[in-house]
Amino acid sequence: MRRRRSPARWLAPVAILACAFAIYSVVDHELGSDSKSGGSSSSTTTKTGTTSTTKRKSGKKAKTTYTVKSGDSLSSIASKNGVNVAALQEANPKVDASALHPGQKLKLPR
Repeated sequence: MRRRRSPARWLAPVAILACAFAIYSVVDHELGSDSKSGGSSSSTTTKTGTTSTTKRKSGKKAKTTYTVKSGDSLSSIASKNGVNVAALQEANPKVDASALHPGQKLKLPR
């Protein structure tokens, strides 16, 4: 008498391959979308945050942003980017200075 094998024996590897393909597709799409954008862009990453600058096709610079990292404050962000704290607050009127959270994007005045 033969024992019937469980479908999980072949479904598990298929599921792993499907997940790997899905992750690869998402990552590849995200990396490819940066190089396919209309203008040129540059990004600078430091220990404390990321500052991104994007050039428009006309040659003018678009708004520059800063990604908040853990431990950042408006004054530290302003001093690192060479801007005034008041100008930083004016450029981000809806941002609560006492409630900054990592990953939040701030506009930098230039």
